[in-house]
Amino acid sequence: MADDHKLAIFRGTLKFRTNVQKIWGVLIFLTLITAIEVVLGITKPRILTHSYVLGMKALNWIFIILTLVKAYYIAWDFMHLRDEKSALRRAVVWTPIFLVAYLIFILLFEADYIYNVYKDEFIKWNF
Repeated sequence: MADDHKLAIFRGTLKFRTNVQKIWGVLIFLTLITAIEVVLGITKPRILTHSYVLGMKALNWIFIILTLVKAYYIAWDFMHLRDEKSALRRAVVWTPIFLVAYLIFILLFEADYIYNVYKDEFIKWNF
């Protein structure tokens, strides 16, 4: 069958016989990632909430990374990016990754500035 690659996920690691099986496989994968996010959000392990990586809690970094993995996989599989030319794939995938990284940088930089303004009591904590 010429369309075998369209019934495979994870770069051909898992291959399915029908589209229905593939949809179930993708659903299970996305459900597992979402379940991991929900369990971590409910339990909030102490080691992840008290350790900081680049100025942000490790748990927050895990949420951001898992969300990006889900978004990338949805775009890759459901928006059929795997069948496009590599230049278009890079333009569609790398642009949001850089924009998200830039947004995270701005949020961390501004939050640190605001914290220092309040810490040095230039402005009182009135809320």
